[in-house]
Amino acid sequence: MTLIPTIETERLRLRPHNLDDFDDYVALWANEDVVRHITGTPSTREQTWGRMLRAAGMWHHMGFGFLAIEEKQSGRLIGEAGFLDMKREMQPETTEGTLETGWALLPSAQRRGYATEALQALIAWAEERFPSKPMTCIIDPENSPSLRVAEKLGFREVARVNYNGEVILLSRSGTQQVALHSAP
Repeated sequence: MTLIPTIETERLRLRPHNLDDFDDYVALWANEDVVRHITGTPSTREQTWGRMLRAAGMWHHMGFGFLAIEEKQSGRLIGEAGFLDMKREMQPETTEGTLETGWALLPSAQRRGYATEALQALIAWAEERFPSKPMTCIIDPENSPSLRVAEKLGFREVARVNYNGEVILLSRSGTQQVALHSAP
């Protein structure tokens, strides 16, 4: 079994989710501002439980996953970030086999540089452990703040794809580029 890391930055602690996080995690994923550009629909308590279990399962099966983001000063859970391989049903499918990078922060934690700080640390961690694995992310074209974070991190637009509506597929420079394969 993979040991899930704890990564510290100047202001943040990126750590495994734990059961004590559940109520805060439910609040994160029930927040309409958090999900506006991700699913568009707040998650139920049951859906959030499944998301939390998925986070642990990703680490177990893939050796990577999402970490809870804890603000050091307050000790509170402010979001999560990490890597997925979701086997998404999108056309063309271009994230499978990559470190699909994602993040979500409470509105009160946004516009403070936390996402960039957390992801810089996570990307450095991943580049050591998975040097040949490409990194991607998918972002709603209306999500300007996330597009800016992705750009700061070296992600560049590769394509626009259909995944529950249009999304922008980005690939990170400095990693192996994602090859686009059109559906027959």
